Amino acid sequence: MKFLAYFLLVFSVMGSAQAQSRIGEPPLGVVSGVSQTVQNLAPWLKRIHDAAHQSAYVGTFVVTTGHAMFSAKIWHVCEGEQQLERVDALSGTPRRTYRRNDQVVTYMPQTRLAIAEKRESLGLFASMLDRADSSIVQFYQLQALGHDRVAGFVTDVVELKPRDNLRFGYRIWTVQSTGLVVKLQTIDSARGVLEQAAFSELQFARPLSWLKLSAMMDNADGYEIRKLDVNHTTADQEGWSLQGEIPGFRSVSGYKHSTAAQTATNGSMQWIFSDGLASVSLFIEPFDEARHLRTQPHETFAVGATQMLTRRVGAWWVVAVGEVPMQTLEMFAMGLERKK
Repeated sequence: MKFLAYFLLVFSVMGSAQAQSRIGEPPLGVVSGVSQTVQNLAPWLKRIHDAAHQSAYVGTFVVTTGHAMFSAKIWHVCEGEQQLERVDALSGTPRRTYRRNDQVVTYMPQTRLAIAEKRESLGLFASMLDRADSSIVQFYQLQALGHDRVAGFVTDVVELKPRDNLRFGYRIWTVQSTGLVVKLQTIDSARGVLEQAAFSELQFARPLSWLKLSAMMDNADGYEIRKLDVNHTTADQEGWSLQGEIPGFRSVSGYKHSTAAQTATNGSMQWIFSDGLASVSLFIEPFDEARHLRTQPHETFAVGATQMLTRRVGAWWVVAVGEVPMQTLEMFAMGLERKK
C-alpha cells in the first residue's frame, strides 16, 4: 500500500458519504453564470482553477470513508503566483505537511522524521484543478443542479457527467463569490456517492503571513530529513509503451523515484495519464520476490473512488492507481508492454 500513501495526500483520501446535502431547485437557464450547456464547461473549470490559486483561507477539511472519518486543518496563502499551505492532520497518525509550490515537506512528530519531496500539483482537489482543458467537453457534460450552503457559504452546485463508462462523475459545490471548491462528491455509474470531501468550516483570511508560514516549513530542528529524489523521465526512455488507446487519457508526465537506499537505476518509475480531470498513475519497478510475492500477481484494491491493481510483467512489478473505474485501470495495466 506504499503507492497509495505516496499518491494520496493526508486530506485527499476521500470516503463514501450516504447523507447528501440538500440541493435547491435548479433555476431556469443559468446558475451563477454557469449554464446547462456543455460549452460552458471549460471556462467554469478555469474559474475554479483560478480561485484555488488566488484565495487565502483557513479551514477544517473533513473526509469520510466507510465507517471512518478523517479531518485536517488547512492554512493556504498566496504571493502572486506563489502558493503555500500547511495541513495538520487532526485524526489518525499525527503529521504536518507543508507545500510551497512544488516543494513538499511532511513532519511526523512520533518518529521525528521529515520527508522532503517534489510534487507538481497543488490544491485540495488537485485532479479538478490541473488545467481547464477544452478537450474535457468531449468526455464530460456539465449540468447545473441549484444552490446549497456549505460551511456557511452560499454555493453553486453542478454535476459533471461522464459520456462513457471509463470515468466517474463529479458533483461539485463552489462558493458563489469566489469559485473556490468547498465540497466534492465522486459519483459512480449507478449514481451512488463513492466518496465525499468537504470543508466543515472555512474563513477567507490571511491567517499566517507568507514569511511566518515559510519559516515554519523550513524549521526542521530535531527532525531527521529524508529526501525523496524525483527525476523527470519518459516511458520511452525507460523502455515502456502502452498498446491501445484509452479514450480521453493522455500521457502528461513521467518520473523516476528513488531514496537514499536506491539508485537511479533501481528506483520506481511513475507514468501519469490524465483526461483533464481524472488521473491514472502507473508505478513500475523491478520485481522483488521477497516483497512482491506477499501480494498476488494480479490483485485489486479500492478505497472510496481510488482504485488500485497490481500486475507482474516479466521481471517488473506494476501498480496502477487512479480515481477511475477498475475496468479503466485494467485497460492501462494490460496495455503496458516492455519494449523489445
